[in-house]
Amino acid sequence: MTTPAQPMSAVPEGMAPSGAPVDPEETPEFRMPEPERASWGQVAAFVGRRGWAGFLRGIRVVRIIGWVAIGAAVTCWIVGPLNGWRELTTAAIALTIVIVLCALFLIGRTAYGVSLDLTRSRVIVGEHAEGGLILENPARRAIPSSRVVLPVGQGRGVFAVRRLAPDERVTELFQIPTHARGVLPVGPVSVLRGDPLGLFERVEHRADPTDLYVHPRTVAFSTDTLGFVRDLEGLPTSDLARDDIAFHALTEYQPGDDLRHVHWRSTARTGVTMMRTYEQTRRSHFVIAVSRARHEYRSDDEFELAVSIAASIGRRGMRDAFDVDLRTQSRGLRGDSERHMLDALSGLDLDRTREGIDELGAFVGSDIPAASFVVLITGRGASATELRAAVSRIPAGARTLVCVADAGADPSLRRIADAPVASIGALEQLPRAIARALG
Repeated sequence: MTTPAQPMSAVPEGMAPSGAPVDPEETPEFRMPEPERASWGQVAAFVGRRGWAGFLRGIRVVRIIGWVAIGAAVTCWIVGPLNGWRELTTAAIALTIVIVLCALFLIGRTAYGVSLDLTRSRVIVGEHAEGGLILENPARRAIPSSRVVLPVGQGRGVFAVRRLAPDERVTELFQIPTHARGVLPVGPVSVLRGDPLGLFERVEHRADPTDLYVHPRTVAFSTDTLGFVRDLEGLPTSDLARDDIAFHALTEYQPGDDLRHVHWRSTARTGVTMMRTYEQTRRSHFVIAVSRARHEYRSDDEFELAVSIAASIGRRGMRDAFDVDLRTQSRGLRGDSERHMLDALSGLDLDRTREGIDELGAFVGSDIPAASFVVLITGRGASATELRAAVSRIPAGARTLVCVADAGADPSLRRIADAPVASIGALEQLPRAIARALG
């Protein structure tokens, strides 16, 4: 039978748990651990940080007209009593009362439930993005009329929201015009609390921001125009396989070979079972390289044309089931799907890098040696020497096309280092320019 364990409190005083006597002089004094105490310097620093943060929050609620009113009140309080001017003293009292009454409007919180709903988070440049602000009052008392701010990029929209009764909901619809490609942060939605005179204004952030992707313009064209039909079956490699598309030679039968690939005519002639052997093929690797070097573009419009060219060719390649790889100087952009590719191009901007189209060609050649088709895109500022250097660094065996964005110019075609160079003045010229270059 097992004896239950006894609690330590059952041990008599002056005895060890085993029952042996204990020498009080040899027994260490037991002390409760003291909590860690902060020094006065740490407390002062903490209070100072909290006080400074509160001070900054406090001065942010004062608008410019509020500072003018406060400055006028302080001036009147100083000048009036010193000179015995009752008029200034009366003005100081009146201004102080007005300032205090306006500050009382900041007390409390506007208990809105706010949610932001964008109908489409991706639009093409020039289109309108539509959405709605959903505001509801979850409190038990009505919320007076207020203002709600929706920041969009560098601008902002202000909505005047009427008085909301308890459990009432209202939807404020809005449109966002898009004039340029980019990624626009929409939000965070903020509720403004202030006084009727506009001396003070407090911002309460609510709904989290979301990104609006403004995609570049694209132009559609057929596969025949692009000229890739001959490459859809893949490119042969030096690796041999028992089953593929590109026929290589005949070899003797090995256990496990697929009998569907028996070459019966050679088998009958030699008396040995002969099998077809193939060269392994790889799926076509389509690379689009866009230069971001500012010195290669004469204007922002020229760079926008280059981005639209890349987006148009990339969409065509993906719809033809190619492996599309999007590159710029020293880094790759996400291009595993059409949506991700356009999202990446939406955030692409110019850079003051010294690496031009020649360095971009070297980057493609070293990083993607298995590329089967490479499109280099740059601006009118790239010289013929730089284009020749870029083409010479593309992997051997890869077909190369150079597209030069030359906004407003007539389309033209030339050859540099056995690669066609198509100058494109407008996006609508792209299908015909590519047909001439690859025809």
